[in-house]
This record gives sequence, C-alpha cells and structure tokens, in this order.
Amino acid sequence: MRGLIAVLLLLVAVAGSAEESKNIRTAIFAGGCFWCMEPPFDQLDGVLQTTSGYSGGHVKNPSYEQVSAGGTGHAEVVQVTYDADKVSYAKLLDVFWRNVDPVDKGGQFCDRGDQYRSEIFYGTEEEKKLAEASKKQVAAKLGKKVVTQIKPASIFYPAERYHQDYYQRNPVRYKYYRYRCGRDQRLEEVWGRASAE
Repeated sequence: MRGLIAVLLLLVAVAGSAEESKNIRTAIFAGGCFWCMEPPFDQLDGVLQTTSGYSGGHVKNPSYEQVSAGGTGHAEVVQVTYDADKVSYAKLLDVFWRNVDPVDKGGQFCDRGDQYRSEIFYGTEEEKKLAEASKKQVAAKLGKKVVTQIKPASIFYPAERYHQDYYQRNPVRYKYYRYRCGRDQRLEEVWGRASAE
C-alpha cells in the first residue's frame, strides 16, 4: 500500500511540474550592454533565467569580438526565459522600456554602434501587437520619436560563458562599468521626467 501511495504521489508531482512548464516562454530584447539588461529581468517574479547573447544579424555563431566590432548585423541581447503564468509579456515590455534610452539611434549610453541598438524581437503576432502598442505609449509619454526597432525573432546565439551573470560574478567591475557608462544617470533623465508628468 505504501508503495502504491508513493507511486501515486510521484505521478502527481510529475504531472504538476509538467503543467507548470506548459507556459514557459522566451523573449529577446536588445538594450545596449547585455550585462546591464540581465539584472532588471532577474528581479522579476516569474523570470526563470536570463541569458546574454547575440541576435538579429547574418553571421552564424558570432563571437563577442565580431559583434562588438560591428558589421555582423547582430545586437547584444538578453534572452528572458519566464513563466507566463507568473509574469506577462506586457510586464517584460515595461521593464525593457524602463532600462533603455528609446530615443537614441546611435546605440545605448556609452556603447555606440548598431550592435548596441535597442530592439524588441517578437516571437508571435500577439507579442508584436503588444510591443507596437507599448512603443506608441512610450512615444506619447516622452513626447519624442521612439527609434527602438520591433522585428521578428531570429536565431539566438548565447554569448561566451564569461559574459553570463557577469553582474553577479564580478559585482565591483560591473558597478564601475555601469557608472562609467552613465547608464543610470541617463535613465533617470529619460524616465524621471516621464514619471513626473
């Protein structure tokens, strides 16, 4: 009898975990330095993992050196793996916007070039609609043209291991880089004014 109960409990646990994973999805965002895009998503309840990488270009299996030099068409991106039962795509979009300068067409913060552009890579038509609607809201809120691109998702290439979770493994270097890049100062300029309206 105990054996039967144990088997039943195991089956219930497996079925439960299988049900939980039905709504596991991914989203890809470009917002300049990928190190800086991981923390805001990692803080969200429902986000299971963030992975730094490259997407949007034409070079297969690009290296950091190739992407950062420009000419590959790829942007530094973060792939967000999340439980859609706990956090919505709309919420991810909100976090994305608050962590980019959507009016800068030359890159993001101190990182210049197309490889550091802000971009939303949608996976479904519903995501495309949500992204486009959110872009209109941001433009209205800021009163400026938003240059962030919205394009269909393409192949995601994970970045080299030493780039993953950089902010956790190298907190002092990460904080220094982020400060030196002027990221938080510019975000406050952009979104501080918008929030005050």
